[in-house]
Amino acid sequence: MLVLDTTSKSITVQMSGAAATTNPSFVTAYSDDNGTTFVEGSSDGALNGTTQVTLVASPAASTRRLIKTIYIENGDTAPVTITVTLNNSGTLRTIAKVTLQVGDTWSTDGTTDTNGNIKGLGTSGYSGYSGIGTSGYSGYSGAVGASGISGYSGYSGSGVSGYSGFSGYSGLAPTGSANTWTATQTFNGSSSTLASVLLDVAETVNYGSSSAPASTVIFYLNSGAIIYFGGNATTSWTVNFAFSSGTTMNSALSIGQSVTMAMLVTQGSGGASYYNTAVQVDGTTSGVTTKWQGGTAPSAGNASGIDVYTYTVIKTASATYTVLASLTQFK
Repeated sequence: MLVLDTTSKSITVQMSGAAATTNPSFVTAYSDDNGTTFVEGSSDGALNGTTQVTLVASPAASTRRLIKTIYIENGDTAPVTITVTLNNSGTLRTIAKVTLQVGDTWSTDGTTDTNGNIKGLGTSGYSGYSGIGTSGYSGYSGAVGASGISGYSGYSGSGVSGYSGFSGYSGLAPTGSANTWTATQTFNGSSSTLASVLLDVAETVNYGSSSAPASTVIFYLNSGAIIYFGGNATTSWTVNFAFSSGTTMNSALSIGQSVTMAMLVTQGSGGASYYNTAVQVDGTTSGVTTKWQGGTAPSAGNASGIDVYTYTVIKTASATYTVLASLTQFK
C-alpha cells in the first residue's frame, strides 16, 4: 500500500510517447486518515502522452492518503510503455515502469491480460500420486500455481522491494517408493474422515539380549518407544523420560500432547525380583504426577518372566505431566 503523508506528494504517470489512437485510462481508490476519521475517495481519467498526469493528488494538511489500488488499462491499438512515479515537489521517484500490450491492465497488484490472468505466473504444482498398492492410480498432474509478482521499486528514496511470489508446491512423494522424513509430518483429517489408516506397520524395539536395567534408565523417545532388556534384572530402577540427549520432553511436546512408551524387563527365576521405583521426566519428579493402573505402584517384580511397563506421558502445562503407568507380567 502506498501512502502520501505530506501535501507535497502525489502519484503521477506518463507515457514514453503518444498513443497510436487512444490514450490509456486509469481508475484509483484511496482513503484519507486525519487521525480521527477515514474518508473514502477515488479518481479517474486518461493519460496524455509524455505529459505528467496526476493519478492521486496530494492530501490535505495533517492528513495521510492511503492508496488502495491503481488501475491503468491500455485501450490503444498498439503497446504502450508507462512510468508510474511518486512526485515529491517535482522530484520524481519511479514506482513502476511497464510495457502494456493491447488490452493489458497494470495495477498495484500486477499486470493482467484481457482474460484477467496475472502475467508471468506458473509453478510446478503437485507432482501427483504415483499409485496406491500394486496397480494404483496414476495420480493428479498438479495445479499450476503462481511464480510471484515482481513488486514496486519504491518511493521516497527507500522503496518497496515487492513480493517475490509463491514458489509453488514441489509435490507429494510417490507412494510406490520408500521415503524417510526427518521433520514432523502432520495429518489433520477432518470432522468426518480419519487422518491416517495404516495396514501394516512395524515399530522399532531397542533390544539387548544380555542388557539389564541400570539403577537409572534414561529413556530417549527419539531412539524408539520400546526398550526390551533381555538380560535378567539385577537391581530396581528409576526411569527418566526425555526426548533425546539434546532435547527435553518439555521442548518436544506441546501442552495437550502425549506419548506412550513401553519397557520390557526380563526377571530371573528364584531369588529377588526387581521393579520400577520412581518415574521422572527430564531428570526430575517435580511436576510429574504418576498414576498406576489399579491405584497401587509396584513394590516387587514378577520372577521367571517378562515384566512389561507401559507409560503414557501427558503434558498438561509447561514441565508438568500426568503419567499413566501399568505393569503386566508375561510368562
